[in-house]
Amino acid sequence: PGGGGNKELYQRLLEQLPEGSKGDLQKVANQTFETIAMAKVSTSAHEAAKLGFLRPQDGLSVNGDHLLHDAKNQVLALAAQGYQPPQRKKLPIVGEAGYATLALGAQTMHFSQYISDHDLKIAKKLAYVIAGGKLPAGTLVDEQYLLDLEREAFLSLAGEPKSQARMQHMLVKGKPLRN
Repeated sequence: PGGGGNKELYQRLLEQLPEGSKGDLQKVANQTFETIAMAKVSTSAHEAAKLGFLRPQDGLSVNGDHLLHDAKNQVLALAAQGYQPPQRKKLPIVGEAGYATLALGAQTMHFSQYISDHDLKIAKKLAYVIAGGKLPAGTLVDEQYLLDLEREAFLSLAGEPKSQARMQHMLVKGKPLRN
């Protein structure tokens, strides 16, 4: 996440709420935050769907050798049907109160020494993005607003020496650095 993935996962989990239901936005924000902050990954398509990475309408290619062929056929079918990109949606956010809840969870993990100081800094920025900033809970925001928050958080973290060390370590060693 950082290139729209935070917003996209939050939006996909919102879509899983029953139609017309307000649902518990804080629960959706918590699930989004936990999935991203804990760097959860899927080991199967079923698990990816459960985590919110896949939508019911997403196709699957069982054989990796057929991936490009399947994707090309899907694109051609969409073009033949006159596909138009979806209209941007307004998304409800948990706002400032929701941010406090997410940040408290991160702070608790830090106090229990489960995460480092830098992990806490990242978690607080992630919480701010998912919560939708300092707006009131329930405010409807444009997708672009959340993307702008995400970009700002990513760029500010990319300038941090500890973040740069993490990126360098991942590129060289292929595994995360906990600094």
